[in-house]
Amino acid sequence: MAKLEIKKQLDLIKRGSEDLISEAELISRLEECQKQRRKLRIKAGFDPTAADLHLGHTVLLNKLRQFQELGHKVIFLIGDFTATIGDPSGQDKSRRRLSVKEVRRNALTYRKQVFKILDSRRTQVLFNSAWFNKMSSGDILNLASHATLAQILARQDFNQRYAQGKDISFLELFYPLLQAYDSVYLKADVEVGGTDQKFNLLLGRELQKDFGQTPQIILTLPLLEGTDGILKMSKSFGNYIGIDEAPSEMFGKLMSISDELMWKYYNLLTRVDIESISHMHPKQAKLNLAQDLTTQYNGALNAKLAREEFESVFSQKALPKEMQEYKLSRPSENILDILLKTGLAASKNEARRLIRQQAVTLDNMKIEKEEVSIKQPGILKVGKRRFLKIVK
Repeated sequence: MAKLEIKKQLDLIKRGSEDLISEAELISRLEECQKQRRKLRIKAGFDPTAADLHLGHTVLLNKLRQFQELGHKVIFLIGDFTATIGDPSGQDKSRRRLSVKEVRRNALTYRKQVFKILDSRRTQVLFNSAWFNKMSSGDILNLASHATLAQILARQDFNQRYAQGKDISFLELFYPLLQAYDSVYLKADVEVGGTDQKFNLLLGRELQKDFGQTPQIILTLPLLEGTDGILKMSKSFGNYIGIDEAPSEMFGKLMSISDELMWKYYNLLTRVDIESISHMHPKQAKLNLAQDLTTQYNGALNAKLAREEFESVFSQKALPKEMQEYKLSRPSENILDILLKTGLAASKNEARRLIRQQAVTLDNMKIEKEEVSIKQPGILKVGKRRFLKIVK
């Protein structure tokens, strides 16, 4: 390819990115690949800590797809070994360790869902247990010799926890080194990760040097805030939009994000030229975003129907054609229990907060006390878009 085409590749790769270390190295590597007619090995690791992929994961997946379209090879690494430890990045306390059974179950859904975005012909799916389970105690000790405690504690989140006297397990301290070794084993040319992964990715560069390899280029991407607009998207925070969600649910959740956050979603989750839609009214732009993303994961027809239903429900105040049903198991049930059981609230604390904010209604009557018991069938509404049909 001509030099101009390298620049075009670079512009595509850099869109929405935070850090590129380094641009000069990437240009050199791209030019080298063209001369030698080889493909870059692009690595991204995902620990299957929850059952489903959500739009936060797709920020990285979309970038991997772009690399594939440029002709490169993507290694989708499922961290089934490292997931049993738990990535400490950005955490202010130790994660709960997952069992091998939990990790395997989650990994199966990842493997199934990832090809909604990636090209299966250009994707190699690997599990890091394939090499870590074969390492001897001597191998582990040798790996540990490549990093110092001072080096690991220099990481911001570890440093803060240590300064505050919070527990840090040896397993957590070892996690960055394990992620770095993945890059050595895979001989990665480029590793893509979130901004919270920067330390681990840089450590991968250093470890590759120690093992006599050319250090990987690192590309970091911003973390995507969830529907609350504050915390990063996560199933544990209840602010996620799953890529396997029903079209109407996905469309409704996308319409609930703030106007400000909408532009970030456009930039990180679509290929739409922001300038081309900057003149649009925010509501119209958001409707287009919701239809675009719902189409991507559920098809054009389902997205069209979801949009029609949304506009019917919220413009004409109609009820959704399909609603989740909940059957009362006793003569009366507490509202907090119902919200928790049906997933309308991630925890009882969240359920209490929704009630305090007067965001919960039963047959259009606001529920103002958490002690309320539901005795009769009715339509429960949470916020502007979530409905529950209560039946006997």
